Amino acid sequence: MNLSIVIPVRNEAANIAPLVGEIRAALDGRLAYEIVYVDDGSSDGTVAAVEALQGGFPALRLVKHRARAGQSAAIRSGVKASGADWIATLDGDGQNDPADIPRLWAMAREAADAPRLLIAGQRAKRRDSTVKRWSSRIANKVRAQLLGDDTPDTGCGLKVFHRALYLDLPFFDHQHRFLPALVLREGGRVVSVPVNHRPRERGTSNYGTLDRLWVGIVDLGGVMWLKRRPGRAVIRE
Repeated sequence: MNLSIVIPVRNEAANIAPLVGEIRAALDGRLAYEIVYVDDGSSDGTVAAVEALQGGFPALRLVKHRARAGQSAAIRSGVKASGADWIATLDGDGQNDPADIPRLWAMAREAADAPRLLIAGQRAKRRDSTVKRWSSRIANKVRAQLLGDDTPDTGCGLKVFHRALYLDLPFFDHQHRFLPALVLREGGRVVSVPVNHRPRERGTSNYGTLDRLWVGIVDLGGVMWLKRRPGRAVIRE
């Protein structure tokens, strides 16, 4: 198997079948892959929607949290359950375009430092509300200045990385928002690549602007503290 596509979801029942269909259209016949959905305590029909597709698609897997644990925990559960060395993450709301995955994965695996590389999607034409776009733009500038991660869009759910690299990173709640800074701390490299972004067509967002703001401030301080501590050790035999 070449690639595991990890998709954290909560209350995204209406988006399951359309997104799986798009992934299959983009990847079938091009590479061996699996889709790992991680249900983070949904209260709608998300689990049933995934299970309804599994009979005709053995590469579709489902990991379930007993209770809501957050997006970072869901990503980690999916990566730990994955069967491939390479991981691609997607948001479950259908706004990321699966057609971008082959290009990003090819860039990652063909790089000389492939196992230490994070390919981060950059939503060049973001299809969200004005409030979301501006709040994210400000947050990205502040974070980049304080952490020096030189990443214009850490919030994009589309990323490609090596499984071992991810599992080397320190884990905490909301970790997924700081993956570039954490990869750099481990001696890795980050490349941002423009990707397609679509408006949400089904369901409603599980995240608000103010709740992300306050936890983001606390988390930013924590990551700044981490950056001042030693990261990856260089081992010689």
